[in-house]
Amino acid sequence: VQLVESGGGLVQAGTSLKLSCAVSGRTLRSLAMGWFRQAPGKEREFVATISWLGGSITYTDSVKGRFTISRDNEKNMAYLQMNSLKPEDTAIYYCAGDPAHEIGGRNDNTYSFWGLGTQVTVSS
Repeated sequence: VQLVESGGGLVQAGTSLKLSCAVSGRTLRSLAMGWFRQAPGKEREFVATISWLGGSITYTDSVKGRFTISRDNEKNMAYLQMNSLKPEDTAIYYCAGDPAHEIGGRNDNTYSFWGLGTQVTVSS
């Protein structure tokens, strides 16, 4: 199973980015998908997760109302729309897949498949 993130970049505060995660080697329908991020000098943290069919979504408090996680099972793609970006959103963003649970969790230990990450840098 391979996960490949794209869509990162350098943007100004207040603007938007949309991250994409392409999944291959397994049907996306059987994976709960999550987005995590790791800022310089900090531990990797949970951002958002979406269940198999998209009926259950969870966000970390700091991105609620600004970020939207979604998925397209037909295209084997997951997305993270990020609006009103802040400098504190600067991090490497990773998508991850959990094959064992319909609803993903906040703990990165439950995700078996990971992408290599995409850098998001938000300037003030």
